[in-house]
Amino acid sequence: MSQRGITQKTTTDSQITLERAMVTRHYLMTWDLERCVGCQIGPLVCPKDAVIHEEGVIEDGRIIKKSSVDIDPDKCVLCGMCVVMCPTNAIDMTINGKTEIPVIEYEAFPQIIEATDFNKEEFDWDRKEFVINNCPTNVISYNEAESTMEVDQKNCIRCRQCEVATAGAFKVTQPWQGSVVLNRDLCIDGCYACADICPTRALHLDEEGNLVLADYYCIKCGACMQTCPVKPEMEDVEITVESHGVTQTRTIQKITNSAELPIQVERWRIGHKPVSSGAWIEALRKLADDKAGATEIDRKRALRRRDLLKALAGSKPFFDLLENND
Repeated sequence: MSQRGITQKTTTDSQITLERAMVTRHYLMTWDLERCVGCQIGPLVCPKDAVIHEEGVIEDGRIIKKSSVDIDPDKCVLCGMCVVMCPTNAIDMTINGKTEIPVIEYEAFPQIIEATDFNKEEFDWDRKEFVINNCPTNVISYNEAESTMEVDQKNCIRCRQCEVATAGAFKVTQPWQGSVVLNRDLCIDGCYACADICPTRALHLDEEGNLVLADYYCIKCGACMQTCPVKPEMEDVEITVESHGVTQTRTIQKITNSAELPIQVERWRIGHKPVSSGAWIEALRKLADDKAGATEIDRKRALRRRDLLKALAGSKPFFDLLENND
């Protein structure tokens, strides 16, 4: 029996692959489970509920199996929404061997505004190895021929650690604006699972073994909330939305136990190019909190914050330099 037009799924310990071969279109989607942090953005944004959140396993306060995802090939329509929104770039999609994302191609989703730019004139070259070694995704390298630093833009997760490590020679534009709050008094004693899952070291253990938050490095993925044993409780709330002269009532989910959560991430708004699409509005309804007037952390002040510099690996020489210059 011909398999043409039927989505085939292949799963290994490190990867999930969906493949659909048609007469003129050959779709291939790959989930890198090493990069995936089980953040819940994929399951939230999927219009067909094809992306399934897989709970991790915590033992004695540490992760022994991290949260992840599974994919239902019978539900997946290969639209690419999850590809666009994945905060850790864990999903690749090609059509006929070339990168193509249908929701972008057909303008159902916009191009997300994000970038990591480097100004070599402002860079202290004594920090070259320090910066390269501190990139959590290993996307920064030195181009000897051009005498400059290069960034693999496709795989950069915009954590902004390079900004602080270079005292501003790198400038990162994160897609999401939002907030992250750690209330250590509410944590379960001895639990550090959020630090284990955090892809950017925004949550980490300091030299004394205490859980601390370097909020400027947070990419608003929310994996920490999904991993934390103290789970958010949700309720359905009706809101009224008016667009193009049409008023609609929608149901959204709101957290009801915010005061009990050790860690809470909010996504307020996302930078994107103009688009007029019901699918995009629906995605934002699921992903973004109603905080349109909220303000992002100030970048200039963040570059001078000692807690952010101390969060970087091997930062002591540069931290001492900052102390001496004050």
